[in-house]
Amino acid sequence: MSIVSDTEFQAEMSRRSLLGWGLAAGVFGFAGPSLLSVGARAATPDGEVLTGSHWGAFRAKVEGGRVVSVKPWEKDPAPSHQLAGVLDSIYSPTRIKYPMVRRAWLEKGPGAAPETRGAGDFVRVTWDQAIDLIAKELQRVEKTYGPTATFAGSYGWKSPGRLHNCQSLLRRMMNLKGNFVNASGDYSTGAAQVIMPHVVGTLEMYEQQTVWPVVVAETQLMVFWGADPMVTNQISWTIGDHGGYEGMKALKAKGTKVICIDPVKTETCDFFGAQWIAPRPQTDVALMLGIAHTLVVEKLHDEKFLKDYTAGFDKFLPYLMGETDKQPKSAEWAAEICEVPAETIKELARAFAKNRTMLAGGFSLQRQHYGEQRHWMLVTLAAMLGQIGLPGGGFGFSYHYANGGAPSADAPVLTGITDGGKAKEGAAWMTEAGAATIPCARVVDMLMNPGKEFDFNGKKAKYPNVKMAYWVGGNPFAHHQDRNRQVAAFQKLDTFVVQDFQWTPTARFADIVLPATTSYERNDIESVGDYAGSAILAMKKVIEPVFESKTDYEIFALISEKLGKGKEFTEGKSEMDWIKSFYDAALTQAKAKKIAMPEFDAFWNGAGVVEFPVTVGKTFVRYGKFREDPLLNPLGTPSGKIEIYSKNIEKMGYDDCGPHPMWYEPVERLGGPTTKYKLHVDTSHPKSRLHSQLCGTSLRETYAIAGHEPCLINTKDAEARGIKDGDVVRVYNDRGQILAGAKVSDAIRPGVIRVNEGGWYDPLEGGKPGTLCRYGDANVLTVDIGTSKLAQGNCGHTAVGEVEKYTGPTVTIGVFTAPKGAA
Repeated sequence: MSIVSDTEFQAEMSRRSLLGWGLAAGVFGFAGPSLLSVGARAATPDGEVLTGSHWGAFRAKVEGGRVVSVKPWEKDPAPSHQLAGVLDSIYSPTRIKYPMVRRAWLEKGPGAAPETRGAGDFVRVTWDQAIDLIAKELQRVEKTYGPTATFAGSYGWKSPGRLHNCQSLLRRMMNLKGNFVNASGDYSTGAAQVIMPHVVGTLEMYEQQTVWPVVVAETQLMVFWGADPMVTNQISWTIGDHGGYEGMKALKAKGTKVICIDPVKTETCDFFGAQWIAPRPQTDVALMLGIAHTLVVEKLHDEKFLKDYTAGFDKFLPYLMGETDKQPKSAEWAAEICEVPAETIKELARAFAKNRTMLAGGFSLQRQHYGEQRHWMLVTLAAMLGQIGLPGGGFGFSYHYANGGAPSADAPVLTGITDGGKAKEGAAWMTEAGAATIPCARVVDMLMNPGKEFDFNGKKAKYPNVKMAYWVGGNPFAHHQDRNRQVAAFQKLDTFVVQDFQWTPTARFADIVLPATTSYERNDIESVGDYAGSAILAMKKVIEPVFESKTDYEIFALISEKLGKGKEFTEGKSEMDWIKSFYDAALTQAKAKKIAMPEFDAFWNGAGVVEFPVTVGKTFVRYGKFREDPLLNPLGTPSGKIEIYSKNIEKMGYDDCGPHPMWYEPVERLGGPTTKYKLHVDTSHPKSRLHSQLCGTSLRETYAIAGHEPCLINTKDAEARGIKDGDVVRVYNDRGQILAGAKVSDAIRPGVIRVNEGGWYDPLEGGKPGTLCRYGDANVLTVDIGTSKLAQGNCGHTAVGEVEKYTGPTVTIGVFTAPKGAA
């Protein structure tokens, strides 16, 4: 099988995933009409309009100016059932209708009665009043406290679209305002995206995988480790193409052996009829070390590959064999920690070595205390097998993310609006723009500890003293850990501004709330498929904005205008001017590559989609060229090889991240030596929403139990606690307490319960740390510490607790209706 050049392919993929899908791109200088001119309308006042979302492209049917139904784009091979929630998100009872201000802040000024944040007492104001309040507060804070007193908080799964990219728009406005505090990294892969450049010389997490056609043809053993692609591939950062499902169906049809390593018997495990191995959560490194030890003892490791393609295995080996600490990392040692039988661990080692094996690791592995070690050790294990760069072998970390492995089309890059600052090479979320930058998952630490020194990837810095935060396109009161600590931290702010289209838990903690449109009430443009890039889609406005909502672009332009920077923000361009400029830049590339693409007017007023063929992408093998010649195709590490031992990390001298992968005892875990509680709380990705998105819609009714977020519990654990299917339960630990609905099942290992992340925080007493969460927010229970000094990633899967049948007073869930004064 021919192998596409890594150099050529990665150059193209880097342009797409980093430049086209989020990085600052070129600015186009031709003038156009003013911002406030009306943009292009929907294709017809009534009828069907093709547009897109994270869940895929779809056709919306409009009657009387209202969306009445949605149906998947006919070319979507595996439409998501979550599209039903898209319609309801427009008309949900949680929709923010008007600009609102917290009463105490409006009457008494910034910093007034912070304990009432989250209590829901808001006052309606006009847009002019809201914009004036925000502009004056931005100026006051900068003048009084300096450029590091305002935090630009735009983290999360913002809506797709190259113009209404709220992260870039917020930073664009902040750059014009003066300066701000920024955040780098992300919650999804915070640990891995820092450790992987040291190990393989690239971010790795969002890179294209060995494509599914190659996997189907060549892989003999597929191992999904902490990954559930049947669930998570429903969504994409751009517009979902769902190409990964075709690969998985083909793999199943061929009868390829599949193993799923996870404390939960996942949808993916059921789909493949896979062998299920359920270790104790957070013990994956011990399990991997036990496998690695067996490979060495039974002489199954590939010594030639390790010599030719890796650096430092000889320094890792003494640790593995117990020469440095008198503890061999044998299968028997690992079995005591992970509670997988030693013989099973040895059988895994033999099966991995005997077959062409693909180790498909999930992001969940590294969202835990010492998360860096898991991805580093998985790469080390793959290197010991010697199959990296072979068709169908090696490792991959994106088979479960946005349909990684779907063959890439020969397509031009679609650019987007910039943040107006100095571009930094790499992903937008890794930016170091701003007067100061913190790792994104350390925002609560920053608010709690201004001036405190912190470590990050070999550097030291101090947390700035932030007085104002502006949040758009995210929901930190869902995705951040240890909710009660967060509630206390956000009470320290003078002012908190939130811009969104729903009354999320975050919006309820704001001082000023601005109603934004959904993606379906504005025009934009986007690519289809994060990895495939198979089409460019016109995201046409389906309906006019409801109530008093405005587009993100218009809101930030109005604030910029009030700050005296309106022309600099818009560059004299309307919504449609920007969209046309993005398309025309792609058209110029297409002409140079002799790819057929219509002119903009024909594209926008015609089908609204242009598709691109898949050519060389069908045979791509990750690290194929590196394997063919590591001297001519070195990795981006100091040695040019896979670094099992990192001298750079060694120089950092961290006590929680050494120079090679190793087992560290987490702060708490199931069966841990100092763990107080008997159950691990698994917080995996939900099946029927995107993190917290769509939780505030009618889609929730398809999975809620007794009105609460489900709590999956093993039959034996339920019996021991007198819990029956459908009971309301209280899940608790020293950090907090939530209510949930019990789902008793044998599809989860004993000692583990699952409460999916993303459930909306619904405090019984708003603004009071420690109060009961009525709906079931898993992050009330999780640990808010950095993964290590190296990456400072989040530990969203580090949580232990207990569960009991709830016998307290009946509670009324309140987070899915608008707060007082906002209905």
